[in-house]
Parts: sequence; structure tokens; C-alpha cells
Amino acid sequence: MRLFAAVLPPADAVAELGTAVDGLRGMPVPAQQPLRWTDPSGWHFTLAFYGEVAEDAVPELSARLERAARRTDPFPLSLHGGGRFGDRALWVGAAGDVRALRMLAERALAAGRRTGAAREEHRGYRPHLTLARASGDTDLAPYAAALDGFAGRDWTVAELCLVRSRLPVSGVAGERPRYEVVERWPLGGPRVEGD
Repeated sequence: MRLFAAVLPPADAVAELGTAVDGLRGMPVPAQQPLRWTDPSGWHFTLAFYGEVAEDAVPELSARLERAARRTDPFPLSLHGGGRFGDRALWVGAAGDVRALRMLAERALAAGRRTGAAREEHRGYRPHLTLARASGDTDLAPYAAALDGFAGRDWTVAELCLVRSRLPVSGVAGERPRYEVVERWPLGGPRVEGD
């Protein structure tokens, strides 16, 4: 299974961001360089990407992620501002207790490393939620600038999710990955001896 650990924003925060993204979709873009907008149903903050994980490794990964969730208290977050990774991806960032989000990401990555599932190291983890992807020479700077003033409402991150990514296989133009939550764990909670 292709898996990653994530924080999912609540539906009202997604709707609020969706309104801002609707405005971005109306901005001009060269016909030969269209943006591929991500679907709001899949908006998430990736904490750790594991790639293909054998089914028999999932129980140990899940147990370690549950422990990581227990060790992390709920924390405030909001969708805030925007940016880009070159001219490849447009994203919205985070505000609030970003330090706690980074710590949760480190714990999720460590859980993957301990089960042999980690595929990446966090090189200066930058919390972001991908809104669109581009190929070629699309100038994403105007889109990122338009998001500079975006400030979503505060919400409380209360759970850690293990998500399965199903990549498109049909070859149909415009088809997007589908994401399904495999497991959820509440943040905080009683500590278990040995944690």
C-alpha cells in the first residue's frame, strides 16, 4: 500500500480555502501550461511519506503512529498565506502552533524509520497543503502572491491520520490520485507506561 501520515483540515477550513482557490482559478494561465488543481477532498498536510509499505508492516507502523499521536497534545492551526515550489507546485501554508506540527511530523517520520517504511528525511520541514501542480514554465508567482493575505480560521488539530494514496491507472487525462484514511488516532490522551 502507498501510505503517508497526515493532518487533515476540518471541512469548514477546507470550504473557506475553497472560496479563495475559486478566485485563483479565474486568473489567466497560458493554454499550453494549464494548472492541475488538487481536489479539496484530498487536501492535507503530509507529515511523512512512506511510499509502498508491505501489508504485514502496517500493524507495527500503526502502533508506532498511535504512540506518536498519544505523545502529542492537540494544538491550534490555521491555513495561512501561500507559496510555491519553483514553478512546479502552488501551496497554502500554516499558522498557529507550527512547532507542534513539525514535532508531530518528526514523530511520524521516526515511526516510519523504525518500521523500515520511511522514504524521506525532513530537510527543513515546511508545512504546506498543495493546491495545484504545473509542468513546464508556468509562472506561479502571481498565484502565490494572491494567497499572501489569506488567513483561515483557527482550528484544533486533534488527530493523526494514516492515509492510503491510490494513483491513477486508467490513463484518463485529468484523473487524480484518490486518498482514503486507513486509520485515525486522537492526539494526547493518557500515557502508557514505557512511552
